[in-house]
Amino acid sequence: MQSIVSYKDRGIGGNSHYRGNCSPRLIEDLIDFYKVKNISDYMCGSGTTKDVADRKNIKANVYDLNQGFDLLNMDVPERNEFIFWHPPYHNMIQYADNMYAASEIEKKYGICANEVDLSQCRNWEDFIKKLNACMIKQFASLEKGGHMAVLMGDLKKKGRLYSMLLEIAKPGIIENIVIKVQHNCTSNKYQYVNENFIRIQHEYVLLLKKAEDLIYPVQYAVNRIADIRNLESVTWKDVIADIIEKAGGKIELHSIYQQVYGYKKAEKNHHVKEKVRQTLYAYRKIFFFENGLWYLS
Repeated sequence: MQSIVSYKDRGIGGNSHYRGNCSPRLIEDLIDFYKVKNISDYMCGSGTTKDVADRKNIKANVYDLNQGFDLLNMDVPERNEFIFWHPPYHNMIQYADNMYAASEIEKKYGICANEVDLSQCRNWEDFIKKLNACMIKQFASLEKGGHMAVLMGDLKKKGRLYSMLLEIAKPGIIENIVIKVQHNCTSNKYQYVNENFIRIQHEYVLLLKKAEDLIYPVQYAVNRIADIRNLESVTWKDVIADIIEKAGGKIELHSIYQQVYGYKKAEKNHHVKEKVRQTLYAYRKIFFFENGLWYLS
C-alpha cells in the first residue's frame, strides 16, 4: 500500500448505488497490509466491509444506523483488532429519510434516526463534536496494538473549506495519512456558474494505532479568534495596515493611537506614538499622508 491510492475500478462489494459508498478495494488493501483477521465497521452503510471480509475469509462485525445501531449512544460490543470507519462528510449526503426511512428505524428499533444521524447535525461544530465522540469511543475499544482506519473528506461551502482531517480528534499514534483519489463523484458531473473554486477530488485515510492501554495521546483541534494587536510575532507595519484597512483605507493619526492602546502590542512599547509614526514613515511604499489623513498605497 502506498501513500496515494486510486481505484478507477471500484471493485466488488456493497451497493454502488448507496451514496457515499466506499471502494471495496481500499478495504482489501487495508486488510492485506495489516494482515487483519477480524474487522469491525460501525457505520457499514450498504455492507461493503462485510462483503470484502467474507471474500477474504475473515470475521467481520458490521453495524449501521440503518440496522438499528446508534454509535453515538450505544456501547461498542467488541474488543477490536481493527476498525474501519467511513463516517458521513457532515451533510454532504443525508442518509436518514434519503437512503432509508427514518420512520422504519424508529418503528423497528425505537431509535429516532434523524436525531442521531451524523449527516443531519445542525451545524459543523455540532458535527465535529459528535464525530469526535464516535472516534474516541471506537478507538477505546481497540486492543493494545490494534489499528483504526478512518476514511474522510473535505467539503467546501460559501468559499470556506471544512476539513474533517484537520478537526477530527486523533487518539493514539498517527501511523500515516493516505490520500485516496476520488472517481465518479456526483459533483464532478456538473458545471457551475462562475466556477472560481478548486474542485475536491481526493479523500483521506487516517491510520491510527493504539500502542498503550488506559493512557495515550489525543490530538484535538482548537479554534480561537485572534486579535493581531495581541500577537507577539506580528509586526507594527501589519497592525497599522489592518487598522487603516478596517477604517476604509484612510484614517487620522490619533485614531491609530487609540486603536493600539490597551493591547499587548502597545503594552510592550513605552513609546507607542513614536513607534507608530516611525512605522508609517519607514514604509512609504505602503502608507502615504495626504490632507491630514494616512492612507494605504
